[in-house]
Amino acid sequence: MVLDRRAELGEFLRSRRARLRPEEFGLSAYGQRRRVPGLRREELAQLAGVSVDHYIRLEQGRTLHFSAEVLDAVARALRLDATERAHLHRLARPAPAATPGPAERRPLRSGIYRLLSSIHDVPAYLVDRNTTVLAWNSLAAALITDFGALLPAQRNMARLTFLDEGIRHLYADWPARARDIVGFLRLDAGHRPADLSTAALIEELSAGSADFRELWAEHQVKDKRYGRYLYRHPLVGELELAYETLRLPDEPGLALAMHTAEEGTASHAALQLLATWTGKERPPAATRSTTT
Repeated sequence: MVLDRRAELGEFLRSRRARLRPEEFGLSAYGQRRRVPGLRREELAQLAGVSVDHYIRLEQGRTLHFSAEVLDAVARALRLDATERAHLHRLARPAPAATPGPAERRPLRSGIYRLLSSIHDVPAYLVDRNTTVLAWNSLAAALITDFGALLPAQRNMARLTFLDEGIRHLYADWPARARDIVGFLRLDAGHRPADLSTAALIEELSAGSADFRELWAEHQVKDKRYGRYLYRHPLVGELELAYETLRLPDEPGLALAMHTAEEGTASHAALQLLATWTGKERPPAATRSTTT
């Protein structure tokens, strides 16, 4: 089953309307008792400066040929951020040409392996759009999990986050981590609504995790470029690590994630200690999953 862009568009808009408080717009006296939270369609249309029928056609997904001006007006009325605005445009406009999926991906360049094997002081790993880990260094395995001991289909950060109790305990702020993962998958699904691997992953997580189902229903979108997480490591204790996600310009959908700690902090000392326990740096492993 692939993503239904029309249904996704309607659910996204309704979820954004629901989070707005009518009194913020001086609309608390509009009509009588409200049966649902947030703004009504009529109110949103008025704020956006479009006809009610035009907005209803948008929310119901009757057509995917709305102008950029109308979409921007609706985005402003809904107070969407830049990521949400771009997501709305992708859902409400004709779909772009299909992009290569995991099964069509060419082998990783040897230079990428050499780059990862040269990184000794910080955990680093390469992921695809579906958060499948394709390559990693020894410190990433020491911090997160021994990826090499997992089956290829299990080397996926979304699966580990929601379906692995050890990973759930590793993240001291697991709810924030889980929300970020879901927001990223939702954003990527908007980029590639016809991708079967994404749909299969979402179905698997929905079937296996009530937490995932609840977060997925919120329709949050997020582009995970940088941030920080608090880890509760069984060997070195708590580490607060920042992460930076670097996109590979000639490898669509692939990104290098690196985790760092500020020098002089307890987290930096713990990360250095963990690095000494990884032993001699081994070349990073890589996999190409046929089931993701």
